[in-house]
Amino acid sequence: MLFPLYWMLNASLLPSTDLVKSSPTWFPLHGTLQGYRRALSSQGGHLLVSLGVSAGTVLVVLLIAVPAAYGMAQLRAPGGRMLTFAFLVAQMIPGVVMANSFYTMANKLQLLDSPLALILADSTLCVPFAALILSTAMRGVPAELSEAAELDGASRLRTLLSVILPVSRNAVVTASLFSFLFAWADFLFAVTLTTQDDRAPVTVGIYRFIGAHLSDWNSVMATGIIASLPAAVLLVIAQRYVAAGVTSGAVKD
Repeated sequence: MLFPLYWMLNASLLPSTDLVKSSPTWFPLHGTLQGYRRALSSQGGHLLVSLGVSAGTVLVVLLIAVPAAYGMAQLRAPGGRMLTFAFLVAQMIPGVVMANSFYTMANKLQLLDSPLALILADSTLCVPFAALILSTAMRGVPAELSEAAELDGASRLRTLLSVILPVSRNAVVTASLFSFLFAWADFLFAVTLTTQDDRAPVTVGIYRFIGAHLSDWNSVMATGIIASLPAAVLLVIAQRYVAAGVTSGAVKD
């Protein structure tokens, strides 16, 4: 895993002439940042679009998945089992099956080339996963905590925000991280719902950039490194929360 990343970073720092030599250059002692300058000038707007879409997806997913998980896990809402089954079935539907439907919907609503269309499409696939992760964690929250909050006069919403969510923090971080990474790495919905180059997220931007600069591997590799940084930073920061969030609720006293 680290070896391909090293070669990718190495290639992004080497001049294009060094990349076509018969003998490999192991260390970029005479490296250049020209590839990064070209990548930022061409991909800066796409990166901002991806950041907006990913952050919006996380927000929409949490707004829907948190109440749904609370209802299934703590309130034992009628139809909870059927809803859980529906979430599992939704996870099995390939994105390519849904892409054409999303395009038709976005076209009718005049949302093509809009970040909102991408947020809604990405959220559709992220909500079931997030709801399952959160409901599993919330089932592990002792019922005594909710009962104590109710005795103190807290409403259902106040109990959710002040009691359940803080205890389920690891699962919330896990659901948020996976939703962000899915939206950040999405290519299928992005290429389907965007027709204008300046409205495209970074995955489509890289795809088109490679097609236009196939001989400039220095810039291509630099673009890949830049696009990978947000995901890598988030994974490093949140890894301990993810490890705890995936297993939360798996063991009961």
